[in-house]
Amino acid sequence: MALSFVLNYEEGGENTPLEGDPASEAFLHEVVGAPPTEGRRNLNTESMYEFGSRAGFWRVHRIFTAHELPLTVFAVGQALERNPDAARAMIDAGWEVAGHGWRWIDYGEMSEADERADLHRAIEAIGHVCGVRPVGWYTGRGTEATRRLVVEEGGFLYDSDSYADELPYWVDVAGRDHLVVPYTLDANDFKFLLPNGFVTAGDFTEYLIDALEQLRTDGGRMLSVGL
Repeated sequence: MALSFVLNYEEGGENTPLEGDPASEAFLHEVVGAPPTEGRRNLNTESMYEFGSRAGFWRVHRIFTAHELPLTVFAVGQALERNPDAARAMIDAGWEVAGHGWRWIDYGEMSEADERADLHRAIEAIGHVCGVRPVGWYTGRGTEATRRLVVEEGGFLYDSDSYADELPYWVDVAGRDHLVVPYTLDANDFKFLLPNGFVTAGDFTEYLIDALEQLRTDGGRMLSVGL
């Protein structure tokens, strides 16, 4: 069985009026259901995201390096550019750093030209701070054009903007074979932020073990664990 651990690195790329956004970040923070603060900064939300870069990342880094386990980092370009020490630690640990957009925003309403520009900025930023360009991509909140833009850019071995399977699969994109490595949201710690989701570490552990055993029963599947 191939088991893929994934860490999302988004801290420093989230919505904030400091970046000219109309409102503060309202997605994936600790106050579940709290609406965004419009027209002004939300220092509570900003500090929650800062925890990831200040403490959370380094805890995960210590755990995985202690056990000599590699992982893939889905890294937001601006977030990594603002945290070069973390970028160097990822590379020194032998981790893969994949692209995760230029900023941690919803690209759904963005024009194709702007999305292409952000794709390029993310590639350049990751290449600059890591010393190697990304070969994997996961926007997370992309558009109908995202996969085509990734393929047109070239240099990518796969994208993970799919939840359609537990195994990698090939698709045709404008006449080119392109590999999709699906992302698995069911085995993902974002459920700690959902009502009726995970409540304790034991809940998460039990779910991951059950999922792993089910895949073994299936005869060999692939599980992507999101952190």
